[in-house]
Amino acid sequence: MAANLVLLLLLLQVLLCFSDHVKLEPKPATKPVRLFTEEDLANYNGHTEERPIYLAVKGVVFDVTKGKAFYGKGAPYNALTGKDCTRAVAKMSLAPEDLTHDTTGLTEEQLQSLESVFKDTYKEKYPIVGYTARRILNEDGSPNKDFKPEDQPNFSLKDEF
Repeated sequence: MAANLVLLLLLLQVLLCFSDHVKLEPKPATKPVRLFTEEDLANYNGHTEERPIYLAVKGVVFDVTKGKAFYGKGAPYNALTGKDCTRAVAKMSLAPEDLTHDTTGLTEEQLQSLESVFKDTYKEKYPIVGYTARRILNEDGSPNKDFKPEDQPNFSLKDEF
């Protein structure tokens, strides 16, 4: 038993000595980043048990399935799911007219609130699974060359378009 422990420790020491020479490669993304149309996103509203629950804020689609108690069918924030709910998040509203991507007319305070919730809640807690077509594409359907992915180090525009 003691001999096995000594051998294991010796092996560990050898591995640690050579570890400085080993270059670690970043792990590739396990799932490709998706582009969601409004119709695609609507399918992930928490009403189908087998599907994950998605919502978008600022055109970034988050998987909020682990927050099912908040976002699942019948849950308090289920109205936000299956759509880009940027305006609702900015206004802290669940009113049907606010369940949209449109930020026209929001106050500076609401825009600051949006940034705070986007960064400190959604980006911190939930994985990004894609982007809305509106965020990635121009109105004519061409790629938006100014698009910058959020925290997706393995995402490349040339890979997606």
